[in-house]
Amino acid sequence: METFSNFITEQKNTHMTHIEDKVLYGGVDGTRQAINALRGLRDMLSGTSKGRISVKWDGAPAIFCGTDPSDGEFFVAKKGIFNKNPKVYKTDADIDADTSGDLNSKLKDALRYLPALGIKGVIQGDFLFGSGDVTTKTIDGQKYSVFHPNTIAYAVPYDQAKEVRAAKIGIVWHTTYTGTSFENMKADYGVDVSKLKTSRNVWSQDAMLTDVTNATMSERETKDVNEILSQIGTLFRQTASSTLKTVAENPKFAQAIETYNNKFVRAGTVIPDSTRHVNGLISNRQAYYMKEIARKKSKRGKDAWTAKMKDEMAFFSPKNRANLVKMFELQKLIVVAKLKLINSLDKLKSIDTFVKTSNGYKVTGEEGYVAIDTLGGDAVKLVDRMEFSYNNFSSDILKGWDSARR
Repeated sequence: METFSNFITEQKNTHMTHIEDKVLYGGVDGTRQAINALRGLRDMLSGTSKGRISVKWDGAPAIFCGTDPSDGEFFVAKKGIFNKNPKVYKTDADIDADTSGDLNSKLKDALRYLPALGIKGVIQGDFLFGSGDVTTKTIDGQKYSVFHPNTIAYAVPYDQAKEVRAAKIGIVWHTTYTGTSFENMKADYGVDVSKLKTSRNVWSQDAMLTDVTNATMSERETKDVNEILSQIGTLFRQTASSTLKTVAENPKFAQAIETYNNKFVRAGTVIPDSTRHVNGLISNRQAYYMKEIARKKSKRGKDAWTAKMKDEMAFFSPKNRANLVKMFELQKLIVVAKLKLINSLDKLKSIDTFVKTSNGYKVTGEEGYVAIDTLGGDAVKLVDRMEFSYNNFSSDILKGWDSARR
């Protein structure tokens, strides 16, 4: 059986594609990668193979830190670390020259307190809280120490949260980088936190789930996932590779399809009948081109965009329409299998998670999970987008960074 390292491309961990969107961006190979990843997770959770799984914490901002390979100095950085001219901060003055507000304060705290951990190399994590961010709340009769970095509010029972309250900052680590320069660094999903020193000022967490015993799927649950995987395999074989290839080889078109799909995700609604969805996509793309054509002043400009529209509309032949229907059905089935695996993983929640509304706190699941190959260190992301993405984009959910509404 293929391992994760055979089918997940190693890349810098600034963005990971949702498993169902591998169908769009990877064509035949991407779809096969998604199927193999689901099979691997099934085997992990049914107890027939070993693996590593981490929790996707909903922290902000993402933070990179460690030793600059060019001069050996300690640094902190945000995602600009991988720019052609890397943005790294080694002094408060560096931070002041490039940032302001809450981000400025958090980066300065990171620069002040993280050297005590004795970090070697370069690691990435998510900022969970800084000075003054941990509050005491009573939720459903339980007293908690709460930090709310982004969409999800994390709640630790008050009596168990002394270290949280004593710390100046909280970080969860999830990725290690190796390389002789920032530009050529490769991501290895996971951080060996046992090599880090402890500091009272830093509540330093490992994103890994150390025990998946309680997440083991029952025989019935495993059978359900197997049935879905069988349906996925059958549908995959019936879908024309040429259609999948055309979508994958046109990234802007694939992104347009993802954007159209995400309209439903953000609204918290299920994507409709796939035939209707394809028809809606075609109408959406026609409207996009008509709007661009109307914006052009010259005949030359209008003709150029008219030609682009004609070229794309030619793709929507009856044959390709039928295969796009199957492609969307594939994505739907991958999501169903993914959610069943997430349901098993949710049994392992170690810290209570909520979202904050105008009427108080409401229980929610984790942001998601990342399954990591034990040999290659590569990863695949599983997120319940119907829940998390809706919470993320809904104006009814109060965000941690929206301090005026806390």
